Amino acid sequence: MKRTPLLGLLTLGVLLGSCGSGPSATAPTPSAEAAAPSSPVTSAPVTAAGQYVPGEVIVQLSGSLGAQTLGALETRLGVQSLEQLAVVNGAALLHTRITDGKSVEAKIAELKASGAVRFAEPNWTYQHQATASDAQFTNGTLWGMYGDASTPANAFGSQAAEAWARGSVGSDSVYVGIIDEGYQFDHPDLRGNAWLNPFDPVDGRDNDGNGYIDDTRGWDFANGDNSVYDGGTRGSLDAHGTHVGGTIGATANDGGVVGVNHNVTLISGKFLGRRGGDTANAIKAVDYFTDLKTRHGLNIVATNNSWGGGGYSQALYEAVVRGAKANILFVAAAGNSGTDNDVAASYPSNYDTTSAAGYDAVIAVAAIDKAGALASFSQYGRTQVDLGAPGVAITSSVPYNSYASYNGTSMATPHVTGAAALYASTHAGASAKTIRDALLGSVVATPSLSGKTVTGGRLNVSGF
Repeated sequence: MKRTPLLGLLTLGVLLGSCGSGPSATAPTPSAEAAAPSSPVTSAPVTAAGQYVPGEVIVQLSGSLGAQTLGALETRLGVQSLEQLAVVNGAALLHTRITDGKSVEAKIAELKASGAVRFAEPNWTYQHQATASDAQFTNGTLWGMYGDASTPANAFGSQAAEAWARGSVGSDSVYVGIIDEGYQFDHPDLRGNAWLNPFDPVDGRDNDGNGYIDDTRGWDFANGDNSVYDGGTRGSLDAHGTHVGGTIGATANDGGVVGVNHNVTLISGKFLGRRGGDTANAIKAVDYFTDLKTRHGLNIVATNNSWGGGGYSQALYEAVVRGAKANILFVAAAGNSGTDNDVAASYPSNYDTTSAAGYDAVIAVAAIDKAGALASFSQYGRTQVDLGAPGVAITSSVPYNSYASYNGTSMATPHVTGAAALYASTHAGASAKTIRDALLGSVVATPSLSGKTVTGGRLNVSGF
C-alpha cells in the first residue's frame, strides 16, 4: 500500500522538457464535493525544486467562504481570480493571478497567513513521460501485446494476445479517459473507438450543462475549446496522446497496430499543450470525467495519466479523490528519471486515495523492456510504484495516420489502463477496487522488479 502524503508539500523537478508558462483556459467546470475536511491544510514552504506557472496560485477558500470573499482578497492580498475550478465542501477552489508583483512563494505565505484560505499552492507544471526511439503485430513489433503462448510470443509482454485468443477483446460499453495531449480521433486505428458525445450535439449550446459547449470528443483544457486534436494533416501536435490511445484501444485487423482492447470507448481530456500542462487544467480534466460518470452514467473505469512533474498539490489530490469515489481508477506513469519514488516523491503517481476514498485508486506504473529488465530510465519504488509493464520500443499510432516507436513510463501506463478496461469488459459492474485488486493480484513475479515495486511483478492480462 502506498503511503499517502496528505499533508506536506513535497517537490520534484519536471522530468522531461521545460515547463509551460502560459495562462490556463477559462472554461468553467462543474461543482464537485470532496471528502477532505474544510479545515486549513498545513504545508511546508515551496522550494525551487518543482516548476510552476509564474505569477499564478491555486487557492481554496476557508470553510463556507464563497466567491463573494474574492473581492476582499483581491484588494487586500493582490490576487485576481482567473476561474473557479470547483466548489469543495461549499467553498470555492480558485485559479488566481498575482497582481502585486510578489513571488509565488511570498504570495502563498501571505495567503496562508490571511486566515481566509484553507490552502494555497503553486500551479505546478507537468510534462508527458515519453521519449521517441526510432504495421506491426505479426512481424514482432508489438511485443508489449504478446504472451508466452501467442504467435509471435514474448513472455514479458502484457499477455493481451492470450486474452484475445479466448475471446476477451474489450467492449464499447467500457469508457477510458485520456488525460494527456489530445489524440487524432479520426486515425484509421482509433476512429472506431473514439467517443462521440450523445449529450451535447454540435449546435453552439451547452446541452449537457457541464460548462463546455459542443464537447463532442471531449475537451481541450489547454486551449479552452472543443478541438481535442490540433495536429492537422501534418501531425505536428498530439502525437503523445495519440500513441497512448493506440496502446489502450487501437482497433484490430485493419493493417496497423492493435491495442490491449479491440473494442473500447476513448474520451479525450486534453490538458498538455505545446509547453506541457498545469495543475489548474489537470484538475478540470479529472473533474470532467468524474462529472460524465456521476451525472450521465458513463461506464468510465479509468483515466490514463502518462505525465508528471511539479510537486504535491492538495487541489489535484482532492480531484483524484472525487474520481476515486466515483469508481474511476487513476493510472499514472512512475516517471522517467531513473530514481526511487520512495525517496523523492513523484506526482501524480505517488498520490494514495485510501484514507479519503476507502481504497487506493492510483496505480503507479514502471517500464520494462522486452527482456523483462526494468528500463534504465524508469522510476521505481518498493512502496510507491505498483507494477511494471512494457515501456521500451513500443509501437503505436501517431498523427497523421501513422505509427511510431516510443520509450517511456508513458508507454507502460496505457498497457495497464487498457488492462483495467479489458477486465471491466468481462466483469460487468466490477468496482474500481475490484479491478485494481485483479490487476495487481495477477502479476507475474519478475526479478528486475523485486524490491523495486509493490507487487514485484509485471502486468499479466492472460486471465482477463
